[in-house]
Amino acid sequence: MKTKPMTTLFINIKELVQVRELDVMKVSGKNMSILPIIKNAFLIIKDNVIVDFGSMNKLGIKKSDKVVDLTGKLVLPTWCDSHTHLVFADTREEEFVNRIKGLTYQEIAKRGGGILNSAKKLQIKPEIELFDDAEKRLKELIQNGTGAIEIKSGYGLSLESELKILRVIKKLKENFSIPIKATFLGAHAIPIKYKEKRADYIQLIIDKMIPEIAKEKLADYIDVFCEKGYFTSKETDQILKAGRKYGLIPKIHVNQFNSIGGVKVGVKNNALSVDHLEVLTDEDLSILSKSDTMSVALPSCSFFLGIPYTNARKLIDANVPMAIASDYNPGSSPSGNMNFVVSLACIKMRMTPEEAINAATINAAYALNLSNKIGSISKGKVANFIITKPIKSYSSIPYAFADNYIEKVYLEGKETQTK
Repeated sequence: MKTKPMTTLFINIKELVQVRELDVMKVSGKNMSILPIIKNAFLIIKDNVIVDFGSMNKLGIKKSDKVVDLTGKLVLPTWCDSHTHLVFADTREEEFVNRIKGLTYQEIAKRGGGILNSAKKLQIKPEIELFDDAEKRLKELIQNGTGAIEIKSGYGLSLESELKILRVIKKLKENFSIPIKATFLGAHAIPIKYKEKRADYIQLIIDKMIPEIAKEKLADYIDVFCEKGYFTSKETDQILKAGRKYGLIPKIHVNQFNSIGGVKVGVKNNALSVDHLEVLTDEDLSILSKSDTMSVALPSCSFFLGIPYTNARKLIDANVPMAIASDYNPGSSPSGNMNFVVSLACIKMRMTPEEAINAATINAAYALNLSNKIGSISKGKVANFIITKPIKSYSSIPYAFADNYIEKVYLEGKETQTK
């Protein structure tokens, strides 16, 4: 026997934020400064889908099973976090202290810290413990308004350990209603035992890891850390091509410290996104402006490491669509709080609140290949949205960078209490 659909009517919404037609997949240039809202609005959801919305003076008589009064409160789409390393074995406070004492990220990595440190710890940690830790982190992110997320491997650096991470991500997918995308990042660093045999490690990725991951259907995307001291643009191209043969869509780390041709390689391989971009050349901007690739900035990484921020104004002025993400990981961004990411985008990258919210919702959904389902308040999209506490406007969210203005989070039309 079929269950009768549950219809919920939300009324007196102070601002219904990010209202779009279903066919809007991303915004760029001057359009990033436009954030469509309806003041004094209503919203209707049926089970897990948005079915109607508009101004209260146009509500008329609507039948519903439940009515929720949101006087003084805002509704906006949940944040989409398109770049995280959520599954890791342990935190790295000791490296944090070393940076305070003057060591750079690169110097710590040369001493065996950084990615190799995380890989060493992960290889010996049982899968069930990795899942339990990741589950707790994901619950906390949802409480902070994240309603879709990408999670990378990359702290395994061996066939067994990379598979272990991706299986944890698969189990998270099975246990959460939040959309989760998995990315294979075996090319995160060269393992110590392959230091003098880097070509052998690349062949291991291509000949063993990618086919096995594809066989078990463990990943949606493939990623490479294209950077000096990690993987060259030529190696990146080689790995991306191998992944594409198995249906893995490229999403790559580029230009964090140096521009070495990664943007060109990413666009050439139809990358869904190129992420970091703290360093930008005119050639990179030109290539991106002629592509469908999303640029993704990671401001909390810049904040934590004390490195330059992605030049948002250059990207926006070049008509390049831009998203923002948390880069949640134990070494360079130990927080997945997207509210803070939105604040940093405004405070440090000089994005307007409208641009930052677009970057964290509709454009971030595009970077997850999910903008047909989430990222905006649109008829037919999944009912994933945030209800704020009573606040002055959506600009209050980035303005009050240390305050939590989220009262409730809805995923697939169901309320998730944040406290």
